[in-house]
Amino acid sequence: MKTSLKSLTVGDSGKVVGFEQSGKAYRKRLLAMGLTPGTEFSITRFAPMGDPVEIKLRGFSLTLRKDEAAILLIEKL
Repeated sequence: MKTSLKSLTVGDSGKVVGFEQSGKAYRKRLLAMGLTPGTEFSITRFAPMGDPVEIKLRGFSLTLRKDEAAILLIEKL
């Protein structure tokens, strides 16, 4: 089931399954940061106002803004 990053909570895990069509501006950037389809990650923390979100993937932590995170299509694990 495809969902978005904001539907997960701290401690949840997910897998990148694709990108929203409207997010072409961020797509290359996210791919360069290692968020390729099939990549598994876990939610480390959300900032108090929900922006940004920190995820852990491939042995490092990555912080994403709401705009960037919104274009990720993910599957909850």
